[in-house]
Amino acid sequence: MPMCVGVSSVLALGASIICRKMPGLSPRQRSICEARPDAMIAIGTGARMATDECRYQFQHSRWNCTSLGEPSLFGPELKVGSRETAFYYAILSAGIAHSITNACSHGNLTYCGCDRDKHGHHDPEKGWRWGGCSADIKHGIRLSREFVDAREVKRNARTLMNLHNNLVGRKILEKSVRLECKCHGVSGSCTVKTCWVTLPHFREVGHMLKEKYKEAVMVEAVRGRRQQIPTFLKLKNPQNYNKPAETDLVYVDNPPNFCEKDNFTGSMGTYGRLCNRTSTLSDSCDLLCCGRGYKTFQYTHTWQCHCKFHWCCHVTCSTCSERTQAYTCN
Repeated sequence: MPMCVGVSSVLALGASIICRKMPGLSPRQRSICEARPDAMIAIGTGARMATDECRYQFQHSRWNCTSLGEPSLFGPELKVGSRETAFYYAILSAGIAHSITNACSHGNLTYCGCDRDKHGHHDPEKGWRWGGCSADIKHGIRLSREFVDAREVKRNARTLMNLHNNLVGRKILEKSVRLECKCHGVSGSCTVKTCWVTLPHFREVGHMLKEKYKEAVMVEAVRGRRQQIPTFLKLKNPQNYNKPAETDLVYVDNPPNFCEKDNFTGSMGTYGRLCNRTSTLSDSCDLLCCGRGYKTFQYTHTWQCHCKFHWCCHVTCSTCSERTQAYTCN
């Protein structure tokens, strides 16, 4: 007699197979994947968004957030505990929290939706009441923490660094949510005003974390009394305070210069990178090419120009072009 298999069992089996084949997951992350396959879509979207934002923020730097080998959304970007690694872990944690929260607001996930604590309550002191669909940032942060932190199993300096930077990313996102309001009443009199919490554009989070990257502090792991494993981080060169703040990005290793390709450090090198001959910033040919010099090549840039609208209804344009130069690192 054939056995009947329920739809839920088939879906669970499919999720299990997909999660086992997904590269870069720790055992705990794989368990979360199997339990919440719907959330994995949002987690994957957040990870890709974080990587794209990382590449945008570092597009003109020697290290431009380029992964090594086979791309893995959840594998470590760099093996060295540098400030670049600190940024990547923070932006990844923030991106996943942002994506999960956004998916909840759009009704794309089970177990979450709009923030129920911010619906229908009136605040007479502020003169408005909660309405609309407030982003459930707490749920997004909670699931991001559960998933991203799950791979940090060993207790050492690098693990403590990663966990701290994961937290920084989520804290920056949480501090970036904003209040939006809408007035109701005759002729816009605003007799009643409803407000809700919305997520920031992720580019804003990227800019804030890039500023944190510039101010990142070097730390070292410290063992507590009668402890055999490191339990907390302290500043390597303390001045006014001993421990890093909860929104400080931290790193444990001095970064490489990223001039040469090095699989261990995650450096792709800068050979062949486009550079700016007249710039004095990180994209300058002097800095980006690491003193090796650069090649000059010419190309023709074309674009549509002198466009005119004709009634009714089409547009005609001319084609403009110019001969220009570009520079690539030796």
